[in-house]
Amino acid sequence: MVKPRVLIMAGYGLNCESETKFAFETAGAKADIIHINDLIAGLAKLKNYQIMAFPGGFSYGDDTGSGNAYANRLRNHLWLKLTSFVKNDKLVIGICNGFQILVNLGLLPALNKRYGKREVALVHNDSARYTVRWVDLKVINQSPWLMNMTTLSLPIAHGEGRFYADNQVMQKLNEKKLIALKYVKGEIYKAQQLPSNPNGALQDIAGITDESGRIFGLMPHPERAIFFTHLPHWTLLKETYLREGKNLPTNGPGLQIFQNAVNYFQK
Repeated sequence: MVKPRVLIMAGYGLNCESETKFAFETAGAKADIIHINDLIAGLAKLKNYQIMAFPGGFSYGDDTGSGNAYANRLRNHLWLKLTSFVKNDKLVIGICNGFQILVNLGLLPALNKRYGKREVALVHNDSARYTVRWVDLKVINQSPWLMNMTTLSLPIAHGEGRFYADNQVMQKLNEKKLIALKYVKGEIYKAQQLPSNPNGALQDIAGITDESGRIFGLMPHPERAIFFTHLPHWTLLKETYLREGKNLPTNGPGLQIFQNAVNYFQK
């Protein structure tokens, strides 16, 4: 079976490309890390890939707002190729800083398929602090990325992750079922006794999609939760499973997101 090819963007402060590549390849894809300059120069062709991933990091130091400068570089040099890519039957994911890039590009939520118009924002956490911890999530609406998933726990690491939009856009997001993930009180919450919503996001939103469901952005990092032993309480779970006579799982909750992307092209 042919493995789908993944283009993982790199350069200028994106720093999670290796972990993202490993996650996709663990899930069964063939992934390449491509610097944005090589894509602009034509040394790599976007059309040769089925999946495009914008990993986390601090592109351009977040100096002009998280994801803003990187988005502008893409818009100025690759916009036609990007829009051609997303209009075809392909998948795009933006994780943390990558989500911020997609929002600034106007690829999310792209209401009425108006790619390029910025309609939502990811602004400073209400704590005014960079926050690193685990969160519990509920899958609100299915997309190719979230098939057969209901809840999961993932780590976050961001200072500007508070989802914001005006009332009219929020209404559209709900009507069109574009809210993909919400922060909830789950297993991790019970262990940490921290607020379930880590940044003050409106309606507890942790991730959204476009209307096709094929473009997906989320603040948590699924690539940091692909093995059971990545979970912060895996030793407790291990003892619980052993005492109940259950087999220990190998995979973590984040891996399914990458497997779903691979499965989308192997149907």
